[in-house]
Amino acid sequence: MLEKIKALVQEKDSCVLATAANVVPHCSLMSYAADEATLEIYMLTQRQTKKYRNLLANPEVSLLIDTRSGNSRQPQETMALTINGIFQKISEESRREKALKRLLVRHPHLKTFAQDPDVELIAIRIRSFQLLEGLTASYFIAVD
Repeated sequence: MLEKIKALVQEKDSCVLATAANVVPHCSLMSYAADEATLEIYMLTQRQTKKYRNLLANPEVSLLIDTRSGNSRQPQETMALTINGIFQKISEESRREKALKRLLVRHPHLKTFAQDPDVELIAIRIRSFQLLEGLTASYFIAVD
């Protein structure tokens, strides 16, 4: 099941990032790329956003990746993956360059955005996966 989950993470390129501060949740639609081992998720955000303030206040996050399509009439075939993780700043320059390159290969339209001095590259260290297949089949896997 872990390989199926990792394949889903590698196949998709957008997710919903859920952050919270002062027990108030906030969701953001994000473009992402995962590292080769599917242990980290990389994203870009402006520093003055609510999501970034939330990340600094509370590094615990959830991500939602799913297989819905706009006209899906077969919900029993839909997969929804919840990832729980922890936000980390990437301070090591070589690691930062590698992560940014991976993200921009996946999302070349973000190149100008990534060059903005007010934009931060963030990493989410994956702690667990919960995959829901269809309406009832659920699988939980702890990573660390």
